[in-house]
Amino acid sequence: MQESEALLKVNNLSISFNEKQIIHNVSFSIKPNTILGVVGESGSGKSVTSMAIMGLLPNKITKINSGEILYNTNNILEFSKEEYQRLRGNNIGMIFQEPMSALNPSMRCGKQVAEVLQLHLNLPLKKAKNIVMQLFTKVKLPNVERIYNSYPHELSGGQKQRIVIAMAIACKPALLIADEPTTALDVTVQKEIIELLKMLQQEYKMSIIFISHDLNLVSEIANETLVMYQGKILEHQKTDKLFFSPKTEYTKALITSRPNDTIRLKRLPTVSDYINNQVIENRITQQERKQKHIVTYAQKPLLRIESVSKIFTINKGWFSKKQFKAVDNVSFSIYEGETLGLVGESGCGKSTLGNLILNLTPLTKGTIFYKDKDISQLSNSEMKTLRKDIQLIFQDPFASLNPKITIGKAIMEPMIAHQLWENNTQRKHKVLELLKRVGLDESYYNRYPHEFSGGQRQRIGIARTIALQPKLIVCDESVSALDISVQAQVLNLLNELKENYKFTYLFISHDLSVVKYMADNLLVMKEGKIVESGEADYLYNNPKQTYTQQLIGAIPKAISND
Repeated sequence: MQESEALLKVNNLSISFNEKQIIHNVSFSIKPNTILGVVGESGSGKSVTSMAIMGLLPNKITKINSGEILYNTNNILEFSKEEYQRLRGNNIGMIFQEPMSALNPSMRCGKQVAEVLQLHLNLPLKKAKNIVMQLFTKVKLPNVERIYNSYPHELSGGQKQRIVIAMAIACKPALLIADEPTTALDVTVQKEIIELLKMLQQEYKMSIIFISHDLNLVSEIANETLVMYQGKILEHQKTDKLFFSPKTEYTKALITSRPNDTIRLKRLPTVSDYINNQVIENRITQQERKQKHIVTYAQKPLLRIESVSKIFTINKGWFSKKQFKAVDNVSFSIYEGETLGLVGESGCGKSTLGNLILNLTPLTKGTIFYKDKDISQLSNSEMKTLRKDIQLIFQDPFASLNPKITIGKAIMEPMIAHQLWENNTQRKHKVLELLKRVGLDESYYNRYPHEFSGGQRQRIGIARTIALQPKLIVCDESVSALDISVQAQVLNLLNELKENYKFTYLFISHDLSVVKYMADNLLVMKEGKIVESGEADYLYNNPKQTYTQQLIGAIPKAISND
């Protein structure tokens, strides 16, 4: 590629944080009117590279060791603060990963976007507001007048992300950097955002750097893709070619770590499997699965949910109240040794249902039986047993761990509360066993939560959950915040623990491909109701409801040779 053809060109960029080099001689370029995918796990250097382009790296700890970043042949690393401010927004826009942190919670959404237009284009507020309303229509927000006057907390995740996109394209930049713009979103909303970005790219003829840890997702939007690992670029190819003939084992691992929608594996291949050449064929046959289900479903149910509803009352003002039915007349059973999948978009009632099963929220109507006992009628001692028998793995392990106590003490806490083992010496020995069991080093016992990666923290959360030797575990979006490859490791761990300890799982997620991989049976939830249920593979291949078909259709599919 000739330099004159490139809109942006990064040459031999090396960056250090606190004297430690984290970006190593990175070089790539992007032409006008194209989409470049940048893929890699957390810590691979994707976001740091994008922050360098935007001039947003922290000055005190950052050092550019070598290289240049050319925008229209100008080395922007040499720009003054004022020149960078003019470049950002006008020429290069950015969509951040978490829209809530990118938006000011104390300002109305429309005013925030209008502020960008006033700052860069020097427009009066009235004219800026008209343009904002047009932008909100363009990014397909409903009821734009209401959205303009809403605060961020009053909008859904998908709506907030559309606000951030409107802000990023307000000045019609030539280059848009989208840093993990769909990670926290439902698969259906994710698909809408991908289609929106493609539409805007074609309309404005702009270039996009689309950053993600999900190679299958990148395949749906990018013309070219580069793969990063530990601050280096491993390969850079046209996207379809990269899928057909990946050059590195790492890229192959990223392609195959997501659950396959046609083949059922006992264990998902991980990055380390590929790098160490330890990938083995381990399919589960339909006959094996059928035989297992005959045994599982011949038992009495461990848990029965009968006509359960939960209604929340929302105060709208002094004299106005509104009722919201989060769970609406739901019935199902969970059998010992089963993994029951529960899938649906955010706000459908999945987590509320999980809280009802854990008896953390009182029922409005219906009954929940655990081992044939109504959990709402339990004595104090029986309730303590229930708390021990039914445990929860949280979505955000960092938020569920006390940052002030070591992970060893965090895992030991529930043992002490439920008086398991005779003394703390025995409990510590058990904690060390658990750390080893979930793939962590015993030396981590005295370390604090902030010293671990997301995947390691989730393993700590799992160790804390299984410390009580529960019968039923509610996994509430327990892998949704993880990289695809780390997600594969955690899913494998959950299945291994299930086999070894005979756990029963209620596996809750918005990602139907992950739920289908984990589940024996599957429930699809929409607006508080179970709209479809059945054996996971059969339901996935023969969905009857339009909603289920939409969830399946929204799953990112890898490019294939078919």
